[in-house]
Amino acid sequence: MPEEEQTDDLVTTAHAIGGLAYTATAGRIALRQEVHDEDTFTGHVVKADVFLTSYTLNGVNPRERPVTFAFNGGPGSSSVWLHLGLLGPRRVLMGDVGELRPPPYGLADNAETLLTVSDLVFIDPISTGYSRAAKGEKSKDFHGYQADLESVAEVIRLWTSRNGRWMSPKYLCGESYGTLRAAGLSEHLQERYGLYLNGLMLISSILDAGTVETAGHNDLPYALFLPTFAAVANYHGRHGERPLRDVLNDAERFALGDYRQALDEGDRQADRAGIVRHLAALTGLSEDFLDRVNLRVDEGRFFAELMRSDRRTVGRLDGRFLGWAADAGQERIGADPSYHAIQGPYTAALNHYVRAELSYANDLPYEILTDRVQPWSYKEFEGQHVHVADKLAAAMRANQHLRVYVASGYYDSATPYFATRHTFAHLAIPAELRSNIQFADFEAGHMMYVHEPSRQTQSAQLAAFVEATHS
Repeated sequence: MPEEEQTDDLVTTAHAIGGLAYTATAGRIALRQEVHDEDTFTGHVVKADVFLTSYTLNGVNPRERPVTFAFNGGPGSSSVWLHLGLLGPRRVLMGDVGELRPPPYGLADNAETLLTVSDLVFIDPISTGYSRAAKGEKSKDFHGYQADLESVAEVIRLWTSRNGRWMSPKYLCGESYGTLRAAGLSEHLQERYGLYLNGLMLISSILDAGTVETAGHNDLPYALFLPTFAAVANYHGRHGERPLRDVLNDAERFALGDYRQALDEGDRQADRAGIVRHLAALTGLSEDFLDRVNLRVDEGRFFAELMRSDRRTVGRLDGRFLGWAADAGQERIGADPSYHAIQGPYTAALNHYVRAELSYANDLPYEILTDRVQPWSYKEFEGQHVHVADKLAAAMRANQHLRVYVASGYYDSATPYFATRHTFAHLAIPAELRSNIQFADFEAGHMMYVHEPSRQTQSAQLAAFVEATHS
């Protein structure tokens, strides 16, 4: 039947890095949906074409070889960040704070690639990268929590089946919204396909939006953001020579203790002046400002206020980066200087790499990070904050061998590390499964691998995590 004809456009190339010979496959695969007219099966209809890039090591036993499926977040992000920043065999050369390279940047072999211990499959969700809805289909049908889970899960099932990898150890690696996707997938893959995972690698995790969203008079995020604000203030010299860890210990205790209590008590707070002083000492903001905002500093205000006297703004994804605003008196930043620092290098690298080295050509724009997926549907969570920690907990209770690696950057205000710790502290799993979770924190931001020492450390940790969880 015409609708069942193969429409994939995969291209395969051979490569080597160090002593590793591997095969790269790049291109789009067709996602089909079974169609029924009442009780009559009428065929499979192509609903979308999904772009992926896979790397498989040559000359190994597929049954013993792990495979990691990786994606970023957004929603609306391609997988370029994990692909060319951390996991893949090639990586971006962009520099770091204070030493950013000029265009056209560069690419280099990634000696620390996760390919040393695991095959890799990078997935671009529909409307990101080169992935698109099929002709005649509506893109918005894929732009939502459940629809996204189902489409990405189908890509994973197809790749696993077509490559004979059902008996391979399997992992998911997600970043940002990709961690929310990965947690949801851990349960969905089990329940829908009986596909059980060995591990999840959660980079800059967000599993409960209630820890970062203040809507509905939710004061919890103010407390959970505080240690991150203190870390950023420390980086920019607001604490003199005081060590970062000392500042963080102070901020964490204050966040869960007197500060949280002061937020709860409102006008009943007896020592408001003392709370303001301590909050000012930690955040580097003035007592007058903190009093005027009623002790509640949201991230947008913090980025605009911390370095206002220098007429600089602070990065959201990575608070180490500074920028300039057109209006130095604005209440909140209008653009993120840390995203500006990474957007150009990764975009240039991907567009060169996919054609010049992977031999895949497509005249569509490669959507690095797009708002075309908006509005993103969270209809499954109507009337409540988006949360998937319960789904991860369910997957862990059903699969006692499922291990979880959780990485955070101290200077990341998109997914603050203390909010992540709060979520995992409340994960509904038995005590004996707590040891299945491994935490790693870095003196870096959301894409902590931009910071070279963090990249090298994290790469080693991920390789060790994979090796330890499938033997």
